[in-house]
Amino acid sequence: MLSGLKQHCDAILAKVPRQRLLALDALRGLTITAMILVNNPGNWNHVYGPLRHAEWHGWTLTDLIFPFFIVIVGMSLQLRLQWQSSSAKSSQPKALIIRHAAVRSLKLFGLGLFLALFYYNFADPAYSYIEQKLLTLRWLGVLQRIGLVYFATVLIVLYCGTRGRILWLAGLCAVYLAAMLYLPYQDAYGNQFSGLLLFGNSFAAWLDHTVLGARHLYYGSATPFAFDPEGLWSTLPAVASCLSGVLLAQWLQTERTLSWKVRGLLLAGVIAVWLAELWHFALPINKNLWTPSFVVLSSGYCAIALAACIWLCDIKRWRRWSAPFVIFGANAILFFMLAGLIARTLVMIPVGEGSLKGWLFSRLFQPLFGDVNGSLAFALVFLGLSYLLMHWCYRRGIVFKV
Repeated sequence: MLSGLKQHCDAILAKVPRQRLLALDALRGLTITAMILVNNPGNWNHVYGPLRHAEWHGWTLTDLIFPFFIVIVGMSLQLRLQWQSSSAKSSQPKALIIRHAAVRSLKLFGLGLFLALFYYNFADPAYSYIEQKLLTLRWLGVLQRIGLVYFATVLIVLYCGTRGRILWLAGLCAVYLAAMLYLPYQDAYGNQFSGLLLFGNSFAAWLDHTVLGARHLYYGSATPFAFDPEGLWSTLPAVASCLSGVLLAQWLQTERTLSWKVRGLLLAGVIAVWLAELWHFALPINKNLWTPSFVVLSSGYCAIALAACIWLCDIKRWRRWSAPFVIFGANAILFFMLAGLIARTLVMIPVGEGSLKGWLFSRLFQPLFGDVNGSLAFALVFLGLSYLLMHWCYRRGIVFKV
């Protein structure tokens, strides 16, 4: 059995092109795996603390997942553009690269809207899809943010060198912070505010509420302003997170030895985390607001995680552990889409007075493992079945390219 498992992993890794950075594929797969794990508990009332988001200020391991993915988008972008510029056959004019980036961003945005619309309450005969879903469509979300951030980062990378990219990273955080701390805004009753970083009361929340409307935001009932965790203003520091990934990739493209690159990533990561935790006393680390201190913290931990993956995969040559994550990472968007569709389908199918998901949890997982462990077991089984599907796609070369 063990030898068969080794052969299975070796067959997966054999398909990875030699020029690709296996550590980055493994980290991308780990990140999307963690995202699907925390998004699919058996019951949201029974979840271990580290698998929940922080209630407001502060952070948990779960809060690092999405920024990790954003940083990895930046790394992948830089590596791909550098490879294209060094290959005469693959070299493309900037206008064509921008057009491709715009199309890709629009596709990601459209896929996000599709996921938001993929729901129908079959258990309620009075349910109105138009009134309760279409007319209250959440415009922003995870895929929408990735699309916006990706396009903005492409423009910056194409027209700016290393110094310009650093200035853009710092400038985006500075502009974001200046507005959050100093721009005045008011509610419907004429009350004036400025400098607040509260749930439902910040410049970012006011902007979301004013531009998009409360009916189209994730926290639609927040007061005095509805807002979205993937909102408009917090997209600026999210672009900064992506640019940090670009800079990490540039470090990997230097002529230094792999050991020195790992040391550099570790040093930068530890310093960034230390600075972010100190900054937290003045500017809270907050994932929903995507504060600059959160940018520094999450990028620092991502650098540390990447260093660990490079050390394991490329220095120690311990690679078999990464095989399942390579499968998930190679088709990350397809994995995210399919997981979202399946999860929503389980909720939509009525069983008794609840849903198929609720029935599976209460009749199977909860009796066997208890409340919290049963909820976690549901998520792990969901991942296991997803692996079978994604492995089938991987073996047949099915890669969903946006």
